[in-house]
Amino acid sequence: MASANADSLLGTASEVRRAANRLTRRLRTERSADALSTNKLAVLSHLYRNGPTTAGRIAAVEHQRPQSLTRVFAELERAGLIARTSSPRDRRQSVLELTATGLRALADDMAERDAWLAAALGGLSETERQVLRIAAGIMDRLADAEVNVLPDPGGEGRDGHGGKDELR
Repeated sequence: MASANADSLLGTASEVRRAANRLTRRLRTERSADALSTNKLAVLSHLYRNGPTTAGRIAAVEHQRPQSLTRVFAELERAGLIARTSSPRDRRQSVLELTATGLRALADDMAERDAWLAAALGGLSETERQVLRIAAGIMDRLADAEVNVLPDPGGEGRDGHGGKDELR
């Protein structure tokens, strides 16, 4: 019976992942051609949600090496979207902070995508919109989940069916 539950969880996980990926890709296409890069948006969003922090902390949360984001930080600083100051605890470290200009750029980017999504939501029933509100809260909780997944010793693959996960 445990296997049936695991199969059900894997099936649900696959459906949620596919739908979230499709919606993410679609929202990306609804951004203007001169929109900020994904990495720049990730940095600005992190600073918006969490406040001033170090480059190393942002890189860790974004699962990147600090060196990989060095150019992104420099470009954001040159554009006036973030400010860099010395850490009061360790003068060798910099603390990055979102500027008012950065906040406006982030808000403008979100507004483009929100406008498309609001129009698309208009085609749904109130019940469907309420289900999506609930699902959004659940997906936020999932994004914060701390779980460890061990490799599958049976070699079945991520979908539990020999690695033939449907790609959509």
